[in-house]
Amino acid sequence: MATILLQGMFGGGGTALVVQLVLIVAIMYFLFVMPQRREQKRHREMLAALKPGNQVVTAGGLVGEIVSIREELITLKSGDSRVVVERGRIARLATPPAATK
Repeated sequence: MATILLQGMFGGGGTALVVQLVLIVAIMYFLFVMPQRREQKRHREMLAALKPGNQVVTAGGLVGEIVSIREELITLKSGDSRVVVERGRIARLATPPAATK
């Protein structure tokens, strides 16, 4: 039914148009959605592996050492002060863990 409507609208070239649209959507998926999901997965794994003593950087740019972890709250020591941040606000490790040889 949809093919007949498309053929009527575009003079018989509707199938080619549908194929092109499907290809464009597939290319956009592989270029944008898949890399973003991969990055989100890597970030979730990094957050799950956090432990006291790690140097981290928050999304706001605060650099500190993890002192304690309670559920979704992490206490950081930065300079002479301690700050409590949400686990999800940790952007990255300041110093990546040393590779084991």
